[in-house]
Amino acid sequence: MKLVKFLATALSLIISLHAFDLQAHEVRPSYLELKQQTTDTFSVLWKVPAKGENLRLGLYVNFAENVEHIGTPVEMFIGGSYVKKWQVKHADALVNTRILIDGLHSTFTEALIRIERLDGSVQVARLMPESPSLIVVESPSSFQVAKTYSGLGIKHILLGFDHLLFLACLLIIAGNFKRILITVTGFTLAHSVTLVLSALGIVKLAIGPVEAIIALSIVFLATEIYKGKRDSLTWKYPVTVSTSFGLLHGFGFAAVLNEIGLPQTELVTGLLFFNIGVEIGQLIFVVAAVLLFKLLTLLNMKMNVDINKAVLQKSLAYGVGSLASFWLIE
Repeated sequence: MKLVKFLATALSLIISLHAFDLQAHEVRPSYLELKQQTTDTFSVLWKVPAKGENLRLGLYVNFAENVEHIGTPVEMFIGGSYVKKWQVKHADALVNTRILIDGLHSTFTEALIRIERLDGSVQVARLMPESPSLIVVESPSSFQVAKTYSGLGIKHILLGFDHLLFLACLLIIAGNFKRILITVTGFTLAHSVTLVLSALGIVKLAIGPVEAIIALSIVFLATEIYKGKRDSLTWKYPVTVSTSFGLLHGFGFAAVLNEIGLPQTELVTGLLFFNIGVEIGQLIFVVAAVLLFKLLTLLNMKMNVDINKAVLQKSLAYGVGSLASFWLIE
């Protein structure tokens, strides 16, 4: 019993302390954006994570030898990033040329590349340490778009700590398989609707207030878990909470998608597979969380350890609520 209290309290403290190091949507990849200006020129934006005004990741864009750099580069440190802007020129509009992110192979991060052409087509790619380069294509295929955007969706949900904590709280409140299925389905349908509406520009909300309310939704659920009043609306019908707040979480997903941009020539494919990726990532988390709970229950039975679930839930509620409160204030 004392050991359980100690572990639960320690976990709560660790989560609270990490509030000063984590941000709700802090993924921190490098970002390369190329926008076609004329038939043979592109504006280039290179954004690398940085600390202060001197320390930045040692990542550099390396174009093919036949790509000409024109104009004087503009460099600055802003918003926790190093930003560089310049222009490049290539007779065939960069088609079949190679872009390498030098230094990426020795990091644990990734680089997101977005190439936008005059005809509205967009090539988006994620470069990883094991594959730090890409070949520019004239027009990406539907399969390439589907693969890239589904990967982006999976990555976003699995590294979106705010969405994961919200889901974790819902799982605790839902309890059994049937209620979890109904609750998660409500969350999925709700955020899918607002993701589509926001991504298509039909409904627009300022992302700052949306992210604050998303953090508030986690504080709300943490408070409900701490109180443990199972006769409340949240405990009786968790699907009402998951659906209501799910609408706001959809706007959060859309904000990330809007930053990346959707290919106008493959608009439906990009939007559909980003959402599918989000659902796959969400399913991975839910299954992992349920299996972990089952494993802990099995170990408890085998080792005959007396685990006070109320103490554990309250400690977790403190930790999650503290972290979400930091995001809300931030």
